[in-house]
Amino acid sequence: MSRVDEAVVAVVPAGGRGTRMGRGVPKQFLRFGDAPLLVHALRVLEASPVVDAIVMVVPNDDVSYCRDELVPQFALSKVRHVVGGGDCRRDSVWNGLQAVGARADIVLVHDAVRPFVTDAMVRDVVERARVHGAATVAVPVRDTVKRVGPDGMIETTIDRRPLWLAQTPQAFKVDVLREAHRLSRHLDAEATDDAFLVEQLGHAVSIVNGSADNVKITRPEDLAAGEAVWFAKARRPSS
Repeated sequence: MSRVDEAVVAVVPAGGRGTRMGRGVPKQFLRFGDAPLLVHALRVLEASPVVDAIVMVVPNDDVSYCRDELVPQFALSKVRHVVGGGDCRRDSVWNGLQAVGARADIVLVHDAVRPFVTDAMVRDVVERARVHGAATVAVPVRDTVKRVGPDGMIETTIDRRPLWLAQTPQAFKVDVLREAHRLSRHLDAEATDDAFLVEQLGHAVSIVNGSADNVKITRPEDLAAGEAVWFAKARRPSS
């Protein structure tokens, strides 16, 4: 497999089977508005002037469909490779990294099931990664946070002021992310996002403001909430 050597390469993990959604179709392929769910995120990356190329990571059984049908149907010209995913998210991103060439500068990782990513988020997180080596979109925690014991009783109330909820996109200098993944594979350490793997290196990760709309759609209630955001945006007058 030839590798992608453009300066900024987006790796989009969509390798899960989506069992929590309770549908016969993996969640990333569910129809959402005018296109499958993952296409909405891909469109933003396709249109972004700071993204040079995209690597899609999908279930192994869906590689041919995505490469030969979905990508041409939605004119996703920046998609250079469609590769099979792994047993977990970490493995899927690792598989995507194998398609990123040595001359690439920044890798941006974005969950395929976050359809409301914006170009501003992409621009800001890439810019911050160029300065700091690693950055993630996130939103501050707004609800009161309680630590609860195994007996179901509150142990303490946690100060929410320094707490943030990580989202994607996340962006990293290529060597930083590769080193983080090699270490995690050596230690067999799992993580729900790549920023945590980079933190394990002792590397600082910068925060970029995200949005409450930038939801990750993994459960039926998420799909309903996402559709509400979609229709609200569709009714909003353009500026």
